[in-house]
Amino acid sequence: MPKGSYQVYVIELSKRVFTESTRFRNANPQFNGVLQCLYVGMTSKTPKERLEQHLSGHLSKKGYKLSSNIVKKYGMYLRPSLYNDIESLSKKEALEMEKELSLKLRRKGYAVWFN
Repeated sequence: MPKGSYQVYVIELSKRVFTESTRFRNANPQFNGVLQCLYVGMTSKTPKERLEQHLSGHLSKKGYKLSSNIVKKYGMYLRPSLYNDIESLSKKEALEMEKELSLKLRRKGYAVWFN
């Protein structure tokens, strides 16, 4: 894929993820319950298409699962205000930005899951 064909996106998760998922809770010891629980990902699709893939449990043509279990179970909707200012990126840049944005959102008080 050409440079600039990946996007970083943010999905709001139900706060139930914090009480029901030990892995999520352990990844977010700083969370005080005030702000939302979020999932940060990257995609070559539109964020809306990617959200739909997560929620439907979409499989690739080869039968590989393309959805995050956390988003499939707890995903609610996109939060474009948290990612709209991020330009399209190369795959490598998008992977770096996914982590950078996740850590930035955690520092602001959100509970965040990313891969």
